[in-house]
Amino acid sequence: MGLETLGRLEQPLAPDNPLTSATQPVPASPRVPKWLPSADSPLGALVAAFKDTYHLLFHPIDTRRWVKLSFLCLFLGGGAISAAFHWALGALPAEAGASGASTRLRALLAQHPALLLGAVAVAITLGVMLVYVRALFRFALVGSILRREVYLRHAWRELRPVAGSYFRWLLTALLLVGALLAVGVLLFMGLLRMMERASVAASLLFALLLLGEGFVGLLTGLAITLTDDLVVPIIFAERQPMVAAWCRLLEKVRSEPGAFTLYVVLRVAIAVAVGIAVLLFLFPALVALFSGGILVAVAAVMALQLVGLNWAWTPVTTVLAGTAVLLWMSLLLILLGVAGMPGQVFLQTFGMRFIATRVPALGDLWREQIPQSEPE
Repeated sequence: MGLETLGRLEQPLAPDNPLTSATQPVPASPRVPKWLPSADSPLGALVAAFKDTYHLLFHPIDTRRWVKLSFLCLFLGGGAISAAFHWALGALPAEAGASGASTRLRALLAQHPALLLGAVAVAITLGVMLVYVRALFRFALVGSILRREVYLRHAWRELRPVAGSYFRWLLTALLLVGALLAVGVLLFMGLLRMMERASVAASLLFALLLLGEGFVGLLTGLAITLTDDLVVPIIFAERQPMVAAWCRLLEKVRSEPGAFTLYVVLRVAIAVAVGIAVLLFLFPALVALFSGGILVAVAAVMALQLVGLNWAWTPVTTVLAGTAVLLWMSLLLILLGVAGMPGQVFLQTFGMRFIATRVPALGDLWREQIPQSEPE
């Protein structure tokens, strides 16, 4: 009996015994180094986003993935892509000498009002379609970051319901902002007549109008940015409508105002830095593309002159010139998409990592799709 009792006393205590578990040594869990920011802080989300972007794009480099992501980010716009695209299109008429063609086009539209109405209808239709594609591709980008693969056809079938909610919200916001801008333009035209009298009150009203327009534009940009970065991942994870997802985000903002303020500051600073870096990369590339297009056009005209032919605008030459312009524009779009894609992916991942620590459903998707420790 003594040996049996001694044997029982020498057995290890059960770890699930509530009376003795507190006295048992707990295996040490891996600790994050003190010099690293916590995972739920904006700086921690920034570090995690950098690692995720590196593993998604460069570890390893997948050409098909780059092409698909570039296609997605080209339609999302914003940041350096939009700035470079606007700069490119603004420089195109001066570089290509298309001012005469644009003048003739304006004269043709003035002579045929029906063409003008048709052009406006086509432009509005294309604009609405682009807004819908942008809403759909924003969700597709979130899914691609989580799954580490781009499934465009699958996204088109799966994400249309949630993208429709975002599309309606975005279209309504753009219409409201457009209406406010239109009212501002009408007030501006009225103030121009008043300013002819050099009235101090009219000048003050004009300054207030400009400040108001700038404030409305700033709020609109901030709302769309927060929707893209934080609300869309919430909708993707929880399949909530837009209003419910925004209410959930506002609750988080009220509970952690400091963290969200720091996130917005970092988001703006990083977007500016990424935009500058992309534009510095794109400037020589765009200059080379413009110069190459001009040199090819000049070489074609000189080659025709050498064989005794002069360039004339005929149906055949118009088709050839149009094909060349389409090819040139395709190269421009490919260049803009590839150059701006890494920045877009990084910014979207930053927002997803930040909000994932506050939305359990999104955090679960991260843990299911992406391992917590990536192999270096």
